Amino acid sequence: MKLLKFILIIFITLTIEIKADSNDELIDNLKSGGHLIFIRHAYAPGGGDPDNFDINDCSKQRNLNDLGREQSNKIGNFFKRNQIPIDLVISSEWCRCKETASIAFKNFETKNFLNSFYSAKFEKNRKSQMKNLKKYVDSWNKNKNLVFVTHYVVILEALDYAPNSGEIVIADTKFKKIGNIEIDY
Repeated sequence: MKLLKFILIIFITLTIEIKADSNDELIDNLKSGGHLIFIRHAYAPGGGDPDNFDINDCSKQRNLNDLGREQSNKIGNFFKRNQIPIDLVISSEWCRCKETASIAFKNFETKNFLNSFYSAKFEKNRKSQMKNLKKYVDSWNKNKNLVFVTHYVVILEALDYAPNSGEIVIADTKFKKIGNIEIDY
């Protein structure tokens, strides 16, 4: 039994060190610029949006709670602490994304190609949004990093990766996932 505990402790310690090393390598990579950084909005309890969803009325949307706001602060602190150069922060027009971007980065703009197409009424926008996202990236000056604050479905469609709330997913300009960093709430 003691041997099993010892092996478990060694395994946990090694995997934490490997994760830290890979995060350090990823952060160094980000410091060089030229990457796409997708961030799934911070924690907003529930799933999808209410039936009476209104893009112009945050009270009719699923929004961040206090844990989501704290997670947004942690996202911003991650970028500041690691001195990651950012060219521009672009958010979905959904309130939970705008609030995440506002808390984490202060300055941002919105683009509808980052909007959710999770619900059936917006699913018809998926192909045109992905086309416009790729067109935008193709025209972007790649000296710093480009940050997208968006939704699970957009990241899944663009990178074939399913992120958690507040997760940072890094890709190259060909939309190939390079790595990810989870930010707890």
